Amino acid sequence: MDQASKLREMVKTSNNVSNSRVIAVTSGKGGVGKTSISVNLAIELSERGKKVVIFDADFGLANVEVMLGIRPKYNLLDLIHNDKSIEEIITTGPKGIGFISGGSGVSELAALDNESIKILISGLAKLDKMYDVVIIDTGAGITDAVMEFVMVSPEVLLVVTPEPTSITDAYSLLKVLRRNEKFNPIYKTIRVISNRVEDDAEGHEIFEKINTVSSKFLNTKLEYLGSIIQDKNASRAIIEQKPVVMAYPTTSSSKCISVLADKLTNLSDDDIAQGDNDGIARIFFEFIKARRRKKQK
Repeated sequence: MDQASKLREMVKTSNNVSNSRVIAVTSGKGGVGKTSISVNLAIELSERGKKVVIFDADFGLANVEVMLGIRPKYNLLDLIHNDKSIEEIITTGPKGIGFISGGSGVSELAALDNESIKILISGLAKLDKMYDVVIIDTGAGITDAVMEFVMVSPEVLLVVTPEPTSITDAYSLLKVLRRNEKFNPIYKTIRVISNRVEDDAEGHEIFEKINTVSSKFLNTKLEYLGSIIQDKNASRAIIEQKPVVMAYPTTSSSKCISVLADKLTNLSDDDIAQGDNDGIARIFFEFIKARRRKKQK
C-alpha cells in the first residue's frame, strides 16, 4: 500500500461521520478584516444556537487570539506531539465559541509521519462531531497554504473592500483557484462579503465587478452574501481586543454582521455545497496531501 493509500485508509477508519459545516474565510490580501469577520460571525452563529469553533490557519501570526485578547495554552502541534486531546487544545472564547491555534507549523504538517497524521485525523474527526460549524480563518493572500485550504473547503467566504488592490487581489485568488486541475464548482460555494463600505449599494457594486469578470473569464459564478458598513466603532473594538458585536452591538457594522449570520443560518441544504471533502478531518487530510505533493516537486 503506497503512502497516499495509507492516508486515505486513516480517514476511513477514523469513523469520521461529520455533521459539521466547514467555512473558510479568506481574502486576496491582508488588512481587509478577514479575522474580525471570522470571529464576529462565529459569535453571531453561536447566538443562533450553533456550536462554533474557529481554526486559526494563519500559521505563526495568531490573529484570532490577538483579536480576542486570549492566549491559548496549547495549539494544534500539542495534539500531535505532546499527547494533548482535541478538547485540551480548544480555547473557549466569548459566547462559548471555541478556537484552535494552528501554531507555526505549516511546513511541519507536510513532514508528519503516518502515525502523527493518524493522531491528527483522529482528533479532528472528534471535532467534526463536537461542533455544528468549523470556521477556518485562512492566512491572507494567495500563498500555497492559503490556496490549499480554500481549494479543499466546500464553502468559502471571500472578503473584499473598496480598495482597488483588494478587488484585483480577490480576482487573482479566484484565478489561481480556477486554474487548479482539481477545482470543481459543483462541490464549492464562494460567497463574497464586501467589507468597510459606505452602504450596501457600494458593496453590491464591488461584488458585481468581481462576479462579472469571474463569470466571463473564469467560468466561475459567485454569490453575494452581503456588506458590512464601515464605522468607527469597528476599529475601536479591534483596538480594545473585543468583538464588535459584543462591544458595540447596536453599531452599523454589528447589525450588518448579524444579517450575514442570519443568511448563513437560513441557507437550505441545496444552497450549501456538499463535496467528498466535508468535515475538518478530511479537509486536513486533503491539505496534507497537497503539501506533500508540493514538497516532492
